[in-house]
This record gives sequence, C-alpha cells and structure tokens, in this order.
Amino acid sequence: MNTNTGKVTLLSAGPGDLDLLTLKAAKALAAADVVLLDDLANPEIVTLAPQARVIRVGKRGGCRSTPQAFIERLMQRYALKGLHVVRVKGGEALLFGRAGEELAVLRGAGIPVEIVNGISSGFAAAAGLGISLTHRRHCHGVSFVTAHTEDHGEPDWAALAATRTTLAIYMGMRRIGSIATALLASLPADTPAAVVQWAGGSNERRLVSRLDRLAADATRAGFGSPAVILVGSAIGESVEHAWAGDNAWRDEAAAMQADMQNAREAIAQAA
Repeated sequence: MNTNTGKVTLLSAGPGDLDLLTLKAAKALAAADVVLLDDLANPEIVTLAPQARVIRVGKRGGCRSTPQAFIERLMQRYALKGLHVVRVKGGEALLFGRAGEELAVLRGAGIPVEIVNGISSGFAAAAGLGISLTHRRHCHGVSFVTAHTEDHGEPDWAALAATRTTLAIYMGMRRIGSIATALLASLPADTPAAVVQWAGGSNERRLVSRLDRLAADATRAGFGSPAVILVGSAIGESVEHAWAGDNAWRDEAAAMQADMQNAREAIAQAA
C-alpha cells in the first residue's frame, strides 16, 4: 500500500435529523478533506465539515443518479492522493447502501476503510409511529427487505410473509400496489400496514392503514419516495392506528397527540 494513501470513511448519516448523528460521525466529518454527499442525506450535514470539498453524488430511485462506478472512482482518486474521503450515505450505510461494492473496490485498491454506523429509516419510521418492530405479542423478529433485486425482479413475497416477522420494505413505493397484492396472497386483508415518508426528518409523513387498503390510501394521500413500508401485526400498536370507521382508535390517537403537545408546551414554559 502506498504510504501516502489517505482513507475513506463510509459514514451513515441517519434519516435526516442531525441530532441523530453519532459523535463518531461528527468527528469524521470535522476531519474530512472531501465529502461525497448522498442525495438522501440532510444537506446541512456539510456544516460539520467546514474544511472539506463537497461533491454531491445523488442516487435516488426514479431520479437522475450519479453512476455507482463514478462514485467509486472519485473515492479512489482522492484517497490515493492522501486525502480523507468521507462518503456520506443516508440512513445506515450497511443496509441497502451499496457499501458491499464500495468496500470491495477500496480494499482491492489497498485503501483503508472505516465504517461509521447510523440509524436506518426503518427504525426512524417505527419511532415515528411509536411502535416496536419486534413486539413479543405479535412477532419474533423483523425482516428488512428491498423491493428491488439486483436483476430488477422482486423478492419472494410469499416466503417473506411466511416468516411472520414485521416487514420493513425499502424502495417500494413505485411498486406498492403489486407488493400489497403479492402479500395478500399469504396474509389476511386486515393485516396492519403503514407508510412513513421522510422518516426521521422534519417533513416526516405517516399513514397507518391495513394491507388491502394500503396502496389506495397511500396514493390518495399523495405519499411517494423516499418512504418505508411496514407490514405486520405489530404496526397495530401505533398511536396513529385509525382505520376507516374506527372512531375509537382515532379518538385515542387524537387524545394522545393533544397530551403530547400539552407536555411540550409545559416543558417550554418551564425552560
């Protein structure tokens, strides 16, 4: 390995709220010479890297994206010049973030790599809904899955449904109708389901429904990408669980939200 070689940090920027960054992430950004900024990361994260050159390398489904091979060449180019390159990825870098390909390329070039973990949008979505993804009364685990396989196909939805785990589905909004239809072949129509758009961000939107209505409800409400689709009985624990005609749940959710707002106002006045 060249003694003048720098290094690359694969940094997980979390779901958007900068308060959710780890201290390790903040330290890596402060020491960065070059920041390669993912399109799904909060753009204000660059304020934590005041000395770095910032290069935007957006990658979003359905949008014009920076080719993966070009991003890998940029990381190699700057690291081989002796610079510290921080590759900022939205969510958790090791979960559907193409980290596997990047690690292989960088290690093949003899470039040291550090990984900084973060909060995935699936966890942020669950937090927004106020649920546990692994509630013992409902399931024995959670399955994180992307709606797009490498060959542009789809996962085995029947096999996933058979696990009886909570399903956290990433990059699935363009296929939400076909996903719901496939899952309905194995799961009851009234299985709780939700969509959380921009999970963990200031513009987060949440929709709780049931599997047979999810696609129609999400379309009607104007939900789109980036969003996480959650399916499973644990979703029924959400305080926003307000299916059509279920006034008891709707009233309970409204009361809880009012109590939370009153508590926030009381804390603000005390401060």
